[in-house]
Amino acid sequence: MNVYLSLVRTGVPALVGWLVALAGRYGLDLDPGAVADVLAPVAGFLYYALFRFAEERISPKFGWLLGYARPPQYEAGKATLPGVH
Repeated sequence: MNVYLSLVRTGVPALVGWLVALAGRYGLDLDPGAVADVLAPVAGFLYYALFRFAEERISPKFGWLLGYARPPQYEAGKATLPGVH
């Protein structure tokens, strides 16, 4: 379930970034390649950062704007690389 939540909470800001870039392409006189290459990831990052901050500092309800109301919870422990003992 944690993997699913992390994918949803990553995918929603990526989708928002893509939509902002798509809208920016029509509202700004920019090269379409520049819009897609720069604006989409920046907008997605800012969207995620804004609502992650709001989720932590204001109310957990802001998590819904990231696709799910709470961040994934991971078990504490040491991570090991395959083949390394």
